[in-house]
Amino acid sequence: MKKAKSRARTTPAKARSGPKNFEEYADRVHEPAARDHLIKMREAIRSVVPKEATETISYRIPAFKHKGMLVWFAAFAEHCSLFPTAAIVDAFKNDLKKYSTSKGTIHFPNDKPLPIALIKKMVRARVKQNESKARASSR
Repeated sequence: MKKAKSRARTTPAKARSGPKNFEEYADRVHEPAARDHLIKMREAIRSVVPKEATETISYRIPAFKHKGMLVWFAAFAEHCSLFPTAAIVDAFKNDLKKYSTSKGTIHFPNDKPLPIALIKKMVRARVKQNESKARASSR
């Protein structure tokens, strides 16, 4: 009896391992419009998070932490996504009507300008949410 050939794919170690920081992540985004939106989204987020917030990679995508995870964001061929949690997406559902959303995700098309003011507003709301939870748990 012949042994069946293994169909396991071999991928380079770099492709299997996730990025270690934002720069590594951005370098892997090949679509210029997606990379541009990703950088603008990062700048918008950084401008409103507290100074002590930290940038990290979580689930292989960029994220910010402050008293817990705040938001994640990522670039795709057709859109950039912001992952501010389901509660924030729900709280801003009227502002997000013209965007594709799911439970905790918002897709911003790469061929349209990013709504920077809205992104900042949602991130500020997320910061307040985390700070409130932190205060409540320290009582």
